[in-house]
Amino acid sequence: MILVTGATGHFGNAVIEFLLKKGVPASNISALARDSAKAEALKAKGVTIKIGDYDNYSALMQAFKGVDQLLLVSGSDLEKRGKQHENVVKAAVEAGVKHIYYTSIDRKSDNAEASPIALVMKTHLDTERHIKSSGMAYTLLRNNIYADMIPMFLGEQVANTGVFFPAGEGKVAFATRENMAEATAAVLASREHQNKELVFSNTDSISFGDIAAMLSDTLGTKIPYVNPTAEDFAQALSSAGVPAPIVTMSVEWAEAFKQGTFSQTSTDLEKLLGRKPTTVKEYLSGVYSS
Repeated sequence: MILVTGATGHFGNAVIEFLLKKGVPASNISALARDSAKAEALKAKGVTIKIGDYDNYSALMQAFKGVDQLLLVSGSDLEKRGKQHENVVKAAVEAGVKHIYYTSIDRKSDNAEASPIALVMKTHLDTERHIKSSGMAYTLLRNNIYADMIPMFLGEQVANTGVFFPAGEGKVAFATRENMAEATAAVLASREHQNKELVFSNTDSISFGDIAAMLSDTLGTKIPYVNPTAEDFAQALSSAGVPAPIVTMSVEWAEAFKQGTFSQTSTDLEKLLGRKPTTVKEYLSGVYSS
């Protein structure tokens, strides 16, 4: 039995869809969801729905009974995520889960405290340590940054304003969420890769200057890349009415990109997909060509 957490979110839902496409019987798949109404589409396909969340230890225990393989999709609440993931790992051990898979993050360094996104890195590294010391077989899926996040960094008016982002010449090996979900399903279906770390990065890395050039090709007009200082960027966002926490987060991620935190490429994704991953140019063309 495979159980996927975060099953009604974009990534968890996509993993389940790819498991079904790969021929894994729906009767062998369970989905952990906080809201049963949001899981109706999965239930209609024969997937077993378990209700619970990362804060409710007893619900996790109940949900994990009889589960052989558990995919822990990392939570979105950064302040609570460390404790939540610890709950999942402990409940999995107590329920007798044999193999845990975790959507971690790729990175250049394991020094979380020195990272511009220290809290993000710390929760992932702490979770990896809990998993490795749990006694369960494990597979760590070190995901790079979703290409799907690029439009968020560019803003809605990128065609008019250009790419205005303080990432310097830093490069990122962006890959699409769909590609990562498909590769994750392949790992789960294979029942291999015990006690291994897989890196889900693209086979090349690009800068935001490269992204501007790709958008120029897609839109048929010159899209400049402006690399402001972090201070000017923060001021521009604040003046546009962006909430302070989002401003801070955007500046931190830009600095992480600038430092090359996510520049490492890998062929793991390509091997599991059996083809080249979707390129950023292909992704951007699909988003912006209309």
